Amino acid sequence: MALVKQGSEESGSGLESGTGLHKGLKQRHVAMIALGGVIGAGLFVGSGVVIKDVGPGSILTYVLSGLLIVLVMRMLGEMAAAHPSTGSFADYARQTLGGWAGFTVAWLYWYFWVVVMGFEAVAGAAILQKWLPGVPLWSMSLGLLMLMTATNLYSVRSYGEFEYWFALIKVVAICIFLALGSCFILGLWPGHSLDFSNLTSRGGFLPNGPWAMFSGIVIVVFSMVGAEVATIAAAESDDPEHAVVKATNSVVLRICVFFVGSIALLVVILPWNGQWTDASPYVAAFQAMGLTWASNVMNAVVLTAVLSCLNSGLYTASRMLFVLAERDEAPSLLLRISKRGVPLPAILASTSIGYLCVIAAYISPKTVFLFLLNSSGAIILLVYIIIAISQLVMRSTIAPEHLKVKMWFHPYLTVATIAAMVGVLVLMGIRDDSRSQLFLSLLTFVVVVAAYALMRRFAPSAAPQPAIISDIIQPVAARVLVVASRTVDGKELLGQLREIKNEATATYHVCMPTRPLQTGPGPAWSAGASGISAQGCLDSVLGILRKEGLHVDGDLGDDRPMQAMDEAVATFKPNLIVISTHPVDRSPWLKQNIVEQARTKYGMAIRHIISGVPIAIAGV
Repeated sequence: MALVKQGSEESGSGLESGTGLHKGLKQRHVAMIALGGVIGAGLFVGSGVVIKDVGPGSILTYVLSGLLIVLVMRMLGEMAAAHPSTGSFADYARQTLGGWAGFTVAWLYWYFWVVVMGFEAVAGAAILQKWLPGVPLWSMSLGLLMLMTATNLYSVRSYGEFEYWFALIKVVAICIFLALGSCFILGLWPGHSLDFSNLTSRGGFLPNGPWAMFSGIVIVVFSMVGAEVATIAAAESDDPEHAVVKATNSVVLRICVFFVGSIALLVVILPWNGQWTDASPYVAAFQAMGLTWASNVMNAVVLTAVLSCLNSGLYTASRMLFVLAERDEAPSLLLRISKRGVPLPAILASTSIGYLCVIAAYISPKTVFLFLLNSSGAIILLVYIIIAISQLVMRSTIAPEHLKVKMWFHPYLTVATIAAMVGVLVLMGIRDDSRSQLFLSLLTFVVVVAAYALMRRFAPSAAPQPAIISDIIQPVAARVLVVASRTVDGKELLGQLREIKNEATATYHVCMPTRPLQTGPGPAWSAGASGISAQGCLDSVLGILRKEGLHVDGDLGDDRPMQAMDEAVATFKPNLIVISTHPVDRSPWLKQNIVEQARTKYGMAIRHIISGVPIAIAGV
């Protein structure tokens, strides 16, 4: 993997090889992405479908759906605050469930967003056609995609600025609606008195029965997708941990105010089965208040929501593709970084699929494009389920002082959330209008898992690497392999092993490669002297560890540390490796890049100790 050579934010547009993304997002960018990212075109338009199907009880549908999103975001926030990562939940899945989970989540999420990009481009062009009826739909769709591609290619800060203003427009529009709508229903509007009759006068609060309330969750959850983007963007901000904590803690307010609050106003202002149901309910509500000019304004707001979705979709998809390339699960070309610090090939590869979706919508809207939409319909729920399972597993491995955000009533509420999402999938299978989405999404899931299995079988050298876990994660070890030179200090090593969770019940094996000692001037070497020296050191270390009650054995290994490690891993089968070295300026092992070789080669956590300082734990 090539090393990073980062350029400045203001530099030119050439390419550098590397894997370093610029931290160009400010706290205000991440805050507004978190605030407005969850508000998409689905709220402004799709909410009308829910109200028509459920009735006034759609308020409860949005409450239940919002609760589901809040809980998933809480779980994700717990992991992201402890370990901010561009790969976000894909990395956490990899760390907790294995390479297959990280591979599957990343590719599924990438696929979901590139298809959404194509759909949103078409939807945005349809809005523009209201003002530009003579311009072909496909050309405007491609134009919108090209605009957002240019934004993402320029710099991560330009993405943040565009998204900041897009989100601000959406937030302001919702706030204006909440203020005016509240005045209208409370009788503070000229010519209108207090009136809540629409809640019950047309067949009751749930005119289509209670099951309609639950079936509507399928649609609402999809309209709320985007809350998790903030945890990905936070990794490219100047204070990732603070950004994640703030975004996670504000998600409850966002859902309650923007979704539940505005839907409550809509079902009070509008009859659920009125003539407005073919239009945006927000446009209809403004017209019911006598604001007939609202149509063009709301269309402009919806266009902003579409552009915001396009912008964030391309950003998120490119970062997922970049992380996949980092793990050797996508072509290494995608790791190239522009001088402005953005993954240029990953952006172009992602947006190209969006272009193909637009072409499919123009050439084959009823077959190819419809298949793409349906095959991504339930993917986000599958991703959310894996996020929840990841948090269930990871909680026990995070040091308490790094739990800046905690999932409530763990593990019971986590398990309940998983069960609820499985229930939503079952509802999708029951509903005629969503059954094909479920089956095609499950087919996509199976195809991705099969691709991972084939990759592992036929390209073992490119087997995926779990993401690096920082030293805030405490490894839960059962079998610990300690690889140390003959200069290791037994008491120092014991202190480091004490930091490993379950250290008292773990089994240890110390491997000490026998490095030849130079016995005098010139090239003469004495392997025998090395063996005696190393054996004495090994016996001393084993004695110290055994005296403290640790279950430990050990032996001398090959004088080549990687070969010694290979043999020890094959025979001892550890789930954690501890490597002890001198500082880099006087460590032959570090000059040979032994630690990074181990991280690349073995499928387990690695703990590196330098002169008494624990450097990192890395899952590979």
